[in-house]
Amino acid sequence: MDPFSFLQPGKAAIFKDRFVTKVNETVIPYEEGITGDTGLIGLPFSKFSISLSQASEAPQAIRSCMSLYSTFSAERNKDYRNHKILDFGDVMTHPTSLPESLKRLYISVKEMIETNSCSRYILLGGDHGISYPSIRAFSENFGTIGIIQFDAHHDVRNLEDGGRTNGTPFRSLIEEGVVEGENLVQIGIRDFSNAEAYSDYAQEKRLSIYTMGDIERSGIIPIVEKEGDRLAEKVDVIYLSLDMDAVDQAFAPGCPAIGPGGLTSRELLSAVSAAAKHEKVRAMDIVEIDPSKDFRDMTSRLAVHAMMRFMYQ
Repeated sequence: MDPFSFLQPGKAAIFKDRFVTKVNETVIPYEEGITGDTGLIGLPFSKFSISLSQASEAPQAIRSCMSLYSTFSAERNKDYRNHKILDFGDVMTHPTSLPESLKRLYISVKEMIETNSCSRYILLGGDHGISYPSIRAFSENFGTIGIIQFDAHHDVRNLEDGGRTNGTPFRSLIEEGVVEGENLVQIGIRDFSNAEAYSDYAQEKRLSIYTMGDIERSGIIPIVEKEGDRLAEKVDVIYLSLDMDAVDQAFAPGCPAIGPGGLTSRELLSAVSAAAKHEKVRAMDIVEIDPSKDFRDMTSRLAVHAMMRFMYQ
């Protein structure tokens, strides 16, 4: 039945011209042989978390918020309704074994990349521990990797004092030679949120660190553009890692480690847009959203906007 058949003659075209495509309507479940623009995978695992976290519920919460936004950009006067998102689903993690879950996350991301079905990928965590197996998979497939990490914390804890957690991924990647310290950029490091030992380690390994004070002085876009250009000359691929607790608690209340003095939502979205313009940027993960702590899905809604800034170039 024609959905416009109830209208008076000559009126249907007016309504059809106002048809809106929502972001979720551009999502297609992955099947072998099909191709798209952006690959999407859920990594629903938060048992690495130091604090109590239900971040494993974030992939589905974020997906549900994709229905709230249209594919039309008023600022660019462009509709992205033809941008095809291939959804690879959620990884089935092990109910009790951390090593087995790590293995499954790594294999799933690697198999997704090897389909060669998309030019870019978005990975929905989960806590920040999922970045360790994900970045390993991208490095093995694409070569030398550079990382732009938006985060309030360094996440360079050692494994000896508590095992693998959501605070250890980048130390693990450095120690295992997956990424060189100078190819890791950390943006949004917040005052009174890190131990001195982790700051010392980051400086020792020559990480490029930008605090919120640096952002206040120079702005976030010049920082992202400068570091993106620097990395592009040295690496084969750039990976963005977005820890949502980089954002101020006023804009992202649904994080296990909320705090004041972080990025505004506008700063975050502008930074993701600037970073995604680099052709060597191939992936972005979004981590540390706990839907049970959120208010009116504020944090998941912001995550969807970050996805759109990443996808729609």
